[in-house]
Amino acid sequence: MMADENTRSQGDASTNTEQLALSLVHDAFDAARVGDSALLAQLLARGVPANVRTDKGDSLLMLATYHGHALAGRVLLEHGADPELANDRGQTPLAGVAFKGDVACARLLLENGARADTPMADGKTAAMLAAMFDQVAVLELLAVQGANLHQRGPGQATALDLARAMGATRAVAWLEARI
Repeated sequence: MMADENTRSQGDASTNTEQLALSLVHDAFDAARVGDSALLAQLLARGVPANVRTDKGDSLLMLATYHGHALAGRVLLEHGADPELANDRGQTPLAGVAFKGDVACARLLLENGARADTPMADGKTAAMLAAMFDQVAVLELLAVQGANLHQRGPGQATALDLARAMGATRAVAWLEARI
């Protein structure tokens, strides 16, 4: 009978530890989404992995930068977050910020190891996304960082082709002036 109580006690402790770990991870996802860099730093110090991912494969860095929280992104990068870690759809954090047009987060990612020309699973690059969604400021930054504006993606389309297809007039004008 004593062995059964010991086993049950160990099982309860294990379950409590797992629940605490899950709670910390969920808190980290929430902190990344809202940009609570102080809480993120505390959670990372308590052992939450910097590259933990949601059930869709979005990393903490993806969540923070997609929502425009550069300071939270910096905290994550300082704790070893991978700026190239793609989600389950093959999207990188840089692709997410290119779509959104967030220059500060794009600069942060590029300065910390994100590559300007990493293609996503569908073959599109961050420059192609910036062009498609008329995010000229991000497109300019990517070009300065060495993005190949002639790179071909799906259907052999370039950033200019995709910008034209989406009616992104400012991006079309910017690209036509440089290509």
